[in-house]
Amino acid sequence: MAGRTGTGKPFNIMVVGQKGRLQYEALLFAASLRASSPDFAGQLIVTEPAAGPRWDTDPTIDPPIREALADLGARIVPFSNRHFGQSYPYGNKIEGLCALPPGEPFVFFDTDTLILQDITTVPFDFPRPSASMRREGTWPVEELYWPGYSRTWKSLYDRFGLDFASSLDLGQPDEYWERYLYFNAGWFFGADPAIFGQRFTDYALSVRDNPPAELVLQPLDPWLDQMVLPLVIHSFGGGRPGHELAGLDGTVTCHYRMFPLLYARESDAAVEMLERICAPNKMKKLLKEHLPLKKMVYQQQGPEVRALFDRNDLPRHEKQIRNRIKSEGFWMR
Repeated sequence: MAGRTGTGKPFNIMVVGQKGRLQYEALLFAASLRASSPDFAGQLIVTEPAAGPRWDTDPTIDPPIREALADLGARIVPFSNRHFGQSYPYGNKIEGLCALPPGEPFVFFDTDTLILQDITTVPFDFPRPSASMRREGTWPVEELYWPGYSRTWKSLYDRFGLDFASSLDLGQPDEYWERYLYFNAGWFFGADPAIFGQRFTDYALSVRDNPPAELVLQPLDPWLDQMVLPLVIHSFGGGRPGHELAGLDGTVTCHYRMFPLLYARESDAAVEMLERICAPNKMKKLLKEHLPLKKMVYQQQGPEVRALFDRNDLPRHEKQIRNRIKSEGFWMR
């Protein structure tokens, strides 16, 4: 069975898990989902890259974490990296979609996310896909001789036969980054992971292997997934999320990115959830093996980081927050 939203439509949830940081984050995600959405009847699918030639070391999840994920109701499903892998791990969210049941609506979350309230209350409109707007203007990068935002983005829409004009936010000025459809790939959803994933893959490979001339000065790593995602969503008739999805990156979910950033800027509810799900002895035994959790949660450095900032008056840019944490000696990934 799949979980149901406020609209009654079934869906599955996908996160990516692998050895290292992501396996611990996946465990926290599963625990927070269980705590916040006890009636979620669907599949939490942890897509796991299989060992192979595109990985220097085995990326599979450690056995104790696998067992704990299973205990929390998660299903680990392996997939093979045909196009990405160690050289571009962000590609896991693209290729991993093939591990989900085809034809069933899905919601993808970055693993560094906590579920704070019942996810089944969010009225996802799966035929109209969307994604997170919690982003900064990271791409395209302004360069001395670049063609500008409009020509850069239009070259991508033209590549795939998409209508560029209908993607624009005309309430924003021309050549300002927010005028153009741009998401954080921390969450996105769609009606069919097989079709969505194939198009995501096709678009990403086309841009990576043969970028339009307008992109000659632009970095594609690590931005490839985020620059292609708007094109994929637009191609399915989707766009910017409406007010009904405000609980994502809000009261329902928290994309914390890194544990020092969670303590620095996220809500009291997010901190309470993290510390609550870390408290059981079985979880503590596993999670203390991850140094950032050991220091931030179990050695109580997190509250010291939190005391450095006023959540009602945070620095405007994430880089400023990071620099303050680093200057105090608390930064870690």
